[in-house]
Amino acid sequence: MRASRSIFVPSLTVSFLAIGVGIAGAVPLIQHRAVYDLNLEQASERSGITGISGRMVYELRGSACEGYTVRFRYVTQSSTTEASQMTDQQTTTFEDADGKTFSFATKSYTDQNLDKELRGNATRESAGVKIQIDKPETKSINLKPTQFPTQHLLDLIARAKSGETFYETSIFDGSEDADKAMTTTVVVGKQADASASDPEYKALKTLTTEKFWPVDIAYFDETSEGGEETPDYRISFKLYENGLTRDLDMDYGDFTIHGRLVDLAVFEPDDKTTCEK
Repeated sequence: MRASRSIFVPSLTVSFLAIGVGIAGAVPLIQHRAVYDLNLEQASERSGITGISGRMVYELRGSACEGYTVRFRYVTQSSTTEASQMTDQQTTTFEDADGKTFSFATKSYTDQNLDKELRGNATRESAGVKIQIDKPETKSINLKPTQFPTQHLLDLIARAKSGETFYETSIFDGSEDADKAMTTTVVVGKQADASASDPEYKALKTLTTEKFWPVDIAYFDETSEGGEETPDYRISFKLYENGLTRDLDMDYGDFTIHGRLVDLAVFEPDDKTTCEK
């Protein structure tokens, strides 16, 4: 991503054991709402960016039996040498318990004016993924087999638990124009504990004793020609077995935004121990 384009934040939810494996029976994800303060960490002279600040709210609800709903809002005030603007991205997605269907709806605002509205759904079929877009205009798109965001996240957690440290996969998350999947290369570090001096320690509340993995994910455009080796963007974060992510670095090439966890609300888990079929 470049500064000349609207800042897009790909799903920070990342995947499940392989395409074709359902979500049901996987490690349960914690139902929670996480709030992050956003600040510009670094920017190249080429970007023209002099400052970025804002807030991101990520809320996950649901269960491995019923599927997961994610509500995501990302608001930033960015400044360049010439002007400043506020962007507000609001996204809601739902992924069913078998990882076969995925719906997405996004509204993007610039300076409080609606800039773009995107709405559609995707279905995983034997030959690949079929996407039906309803807004801004009706169209259908066929993609190669890929993972949806919750699959991608559960896959990552399962691989991290098994000791895998590097792998490649792909993801479709309904972002940008919802017309392509992204290839991802994932690097998982050694599991660690949060220290009392950690800037996010207080925000973790009852989860301070939980271990995390440092994770780095690079995203590559599958439609790029010529064997593009430079990622479109990359994200580094601390990942917990329950799906919580924190200490985010979102690198868009010319600039990097840091997201610091400042508040966490944990909701009561689904009381089901088995899924009714």
